[in-house]
Amino acid sequence: MVALEDTSLITGWLPVALTVAAALSLIWLVVRRGRSWWRVWIPTCVVATGLVTVAVYVFVENVWHPFPDPLAPSVYVWIGIGVLAVILGVCRTIVDNGILRRIATATATLLVVVTAAAHVNLEFDAYPTVRSLFGPSVDAVAFDEVPRSTEPPSVPVSEWTPPTDLPTEGKVASTPIPGTVSGFSARDAEIYFPPAYFASPRPQLPVLVLLAGQPGSPQDWLVGGTLTETMDTFAAEHDGLAPVVIVADGTGSEIANPLCVDSPLGNVATYLSQDVPAWIEANLDVSRDPSTLAIGGLSYGGTCAFQMTTNHPEVYPTFIDLSGQIEPTLGDRQKTIDTAFGGDVRAFEAVNPMDLLKTRRYPGVAGAFVVGSSDDEYRPGLQAVYEAAKAAGMDVHYLEVDGGHSFAVWSAGLKSQLDWLAHRTGLTR
Repeated sequence: MVALEDTSLITGWLPVALTVAAALSLIWLVVRRGRSWWRVWIPTCVVATGLVTVAVYVFVENVWHPFPDPLAPSVYVWIGIGVLAVILGVCRTIVDNGILRRIATATATLLVVVTAAAHVNLEFDAYPTVRSLFGPSVDAVAFDEVPRSTEPPSVPVSEWTPPTDLPTEGKVASTPIPGTVSGFSARDAEIYFPPAYFASPRPQLPVLVLLAGQPGSPQDWLVGGTLTETMDTFAAEHDGLAPVVIVADGTGSEIANPLCVDSPLGNVATYLSQDVPAWIEANLDVSRDPSTLAIGGLSYGGTCAFQMTTNHPEVYPTFIDLSGQIEPTLGDRQKTIDTAFGGDVRAFEAVNPMDLLKTRRYPGVAGAFVVGSSDDEYRPGLQAVYEAAKAAGMDVHYLEVDGGHSFAVWSAGLKSQLDWLAHRTGLTR
């Protein structure tokens, strides 16, 4: 029997039960005796809900504009339902008498709001289980407790034999990676160390730099992205071997969109191409072969990963682009150029992957493009990027997995590419 904390929030009985409970709760909130309730209170609640929902839409999409693409209409529908429940709850609390009625009203309001939030979560699959609501469930250690070196020294993967006492699961540590050269103010990175990293001697493992989306944070890969489960499963099938995964911060804050370039919005390109690789060399006991460093990401992170490869193929010759955009954007090209490049079109084209692919060749680069089969917003752009990358000499492949623009796709997408990535970076033969 599945424990409550492991119950799925995106499939199974719980979303259905919440929806049924919310429907009954709305009936309680709406249905009440009295002419004034139906002639005054209900119309007032409906109008107020419409005004608040429209105001939220206008503010998010036209004023605040924290996301490069509009939110799905269903998100605003569920926001509207949540707002309606709150307004109805306030109104019923005002007109009702009796403590029990008011408790019932408060409970009904809470159920509808929770259900609305659950349906918004269904759009992104950000929280797959009840447990994930309380943060990532990982075997966390302090970074200082992770052995920097082993005695005897680390050996090439081909010369390594797993010891009998090898751990069965990897560990995750949080640590800052300072923007020494870039000056970029990044949040702490999350680092996954596979079981083999704790062997003595340890194998010289490849490194995958992984990026979250926008809005987002490095922890997103541990929660919605189920990174530790994915990597532990791979390691269990390969004698404890898996890449060391550094989930680096590519935005600087939850809603920032610095476009993964060097600009007034932040020097993310220098941070990822210089500061992060230099930190890896100074702090991790991993392979020093440049061909074993890869980069990947989801949505904004996928766009950013491909930007790093096209602009710095000598640093990141291998990439995984999960549902990335056709180009970095703040919503439209002109706004992007004006805000981040001071109106200089050529400065934008000098770092934009689709423009670089027209004039450069990338014979030593390999990568994967993965997108949801029902992601109508991002799929056409990623297909175009794939074709341009192939024409520019990259060794690339393209895959569609079931789903839309969600963590279900990104988690499955990463999992689908691990065998290829391991072979590409020399982890397996």
